[in-house]
Amino acid sequence: MPKIAQEVQGSEVIVHAAGVLFDCDGVLVDSVPSAAIAWDAWARRYAPGFDFLRDAPHGMRPSEVVAAIVGPERAAEATVDLLARELAVAPATTGIPGAAALLAALPSELWAVATSSNRAVATARMRGAGIPAPALLVAAEDVDRGKPAPDPYLRAARLLGRDPRDCVVFEDSAPGIRAARAAGAGLVVGVGAGSAAAHPDLIVHDLARVRWSGEALCLQVLSGAR
Repeated sequence: MPKIAQEVQGSEVIVHAAGVLFDCDGVLVDSVPSAAIAWDAWARRYAPGFDFLRDAPHGMRPSEVVAAIVGPERAAEATVDLLARELAVAPATTGIPGAAALLAALPSELWAVATSSNRAVATARMRGAGIPAPALLVAAEDVDRGKPAPDPYLRAARLLGRDPRDCVVFEDSAPGIRAARAAGAGLVVGVGAGSAAAHPDLIVHDLARVRWSGEALCLQVLSGAR
């Protein structure tokens, strides 16, 4: 159950939150097209037959996915190769609708990003998509355990000086939603209808359905999601 109080005003759910934590890929940026180019080129060398759109688990750190595919002996080499390929195509990343406008409106001290991507890749993707750079970014290399462990969101909340129970998390993947739950997030908002399978507290179509009023988040929630 959500730990942050909500109220309904017309077509919007109003949430007064102390902190806002965003995943990056699938929430702020649409990295799938560019990532597919990088992963499929990588797979031709390290994992013939692997298809990113068909086979890749989303929401987890690339190093963990790579290790599961190629084994521990080649994991370090293969991860370095993949990250270089992802970084090369990152400038072609596009933004999720509404993401740039929402982040520009939010006070910088109110929000942070917690991503499973490498810091350099995540930063390049946000820059390429025109997403405002976060003052606080928790990336793959910043935690001992990646999503679905709670570590990324616990660290992000701590950097904001907030209790996770007073934070709203925006996530699109099952591992990310599980991580937010494990961290004790006060409200977990799924982004995109595909997040429904992981049972977030609320679902929005994209961030164009979320606005900052100056003191609260106002969400146009997908029908039946509450």
